[in-house]
Amino acid sequence: MLRRPEYLKALVFCGLIGVPVALIAFWFLVTLNQLERLIWTDWPKDLGWKQAPWWWGFPLLLVAGVVVGLTVSRLPGRGGHVPVSGLHAGGITKEALPGVLVAALVGLPLGVVLGPEAPLIALGGGLALLFASFARAPQTEASTALLGAAGAAAAVSALFGNPLVGAVLLMEVAGVGGPQLFSVMLPVLLASGVGDLVFTGFVHWTGLRTGSLDIGLPKPPPLDWADVLWVPLMAPALAFLIHWIFVGGRYAAGFVTSWTVRNTTLCALGVAGCTALYAVSTGRSPAEAALSGESALAGLAKDASAWSVGALVAVLAFKGLAYALCLGSLRGGPVFPALFLGGAAGALLAPLPGFGLVPAMAAGMAASVTAALRLPVSGAVLVVLLLGNVETVALVVLAAVVSFAVTQLLPQGPAVPAFRSRTPGRTSRREAPGP
Repeated sequence: MLRRPEYLKALVFCGLIGVPVALIAFWFLVTLNQLERLIWTDWPKDLGWKQAPWWWGFPLLLVAGVVVGLTVSRLPGRGGHVPVSGLHAGGITKEALPGVLVAALVGLPLGVVLGPEAPLIALGGGLALLFASFARAPQTEASTALLGAAGAAAAVSALFGNPLVGAVLLMEVAGVGGPQLFSVMLPVLLASGVGDLVFTGFVHWTGLRTGSLDIGLPKPPPLDWADVLWVPLMAPALAFLIHWIFVGGRYAAGFVTSWTVRNTTLCALGVAGCTALYAVSTGRSPAEAALSGESALAGLAKDASAWSVGALVAVLAFKGLAYALCLGSLRGGPVFPALFLGGAAGALLAPLPGFGLVPAMAAGMAASVTAALRLPVSGAVLVVLLLGNVETVALVVLAAVVSFAVTQLLPQGPAVPAFRSRTPGRTSRREAPGP
């Protein structure tokens, strides 16, 4: 198949499509970042506050709820798939692009507790199909799937800054290999993680060497037994937490199915209430409980001591509840809020005897994002590349595998319901993506 002219043409076309898709994804992300900074940092300071006041999220999320609700009920594509369904690479159409852009560019900067990765997948795939139609390329079922996945991978790679993440994530999201993919990859991933733990342990504990590719860069302190022993206890707890957040998201999705605009707005105001309670109870900015958590996670990693135990507990509680509401009612991706909650849990548990901030946050992030996505390989790869710390790879793999196994054993809760639009003079029913 690799030598067939059709495949070679498709390969070249996918490479060419990656250029405009990556450029558009870049400006999309820049726009989101600038709007977020303007709304949550610059405007409060311009109005004389040190940080956004506790009530700041109410008017913003009211607008977000109304606009996203109207987008979901009126525009083709429903503004993208329901986030609680996970990430999807299929079902992307160029007609859905306006709705995806409106829902993302309005909702995410105004405080929706979701990330940009799902809109980017829809944006990249839709743009690839749009460019293919401009080029009058033959569109079969196979070519549409290939172009959609290639465009989505190019856009996601722009977000994570690494082509490996985009390729691995889209491979798991697309379900290449079907159920056999997980049945084969999960034990292989676990065995490789355990093997790395044993090998690393013997190298550090015996002082012997077998030869290495190490070029002499400075490393953090090596892992010890305490790090290894805490992870199997921490990962199931985080998997349990994230799993039930997603169950709550499915109930929220059921709540917004009938009266979409009204109920989406109510959920958005519920998110604003969570951010207000967090700000009042901690004295910190409501932005930490709102938004995707990408910026807050970087600040937490750099200066975890600036967060008290009470603040970490509060952000886990209130951001977790806001995350559940957003998963079922608004539009965006589930990755970054899960990463933040895992990082916050790691910072909270880091003072345990023998644990440390880096291994605790690494394991926490791997466990939480794997529980959210149900993609253990992508979760492990993403966390490893985000941290850039090879010493914690084994812990990341162990946490991802344990978390995935636990979430598979837990009751899944209600299915994501079919979407129903009820507006004056019109009633329609369209299927929402399954879980």
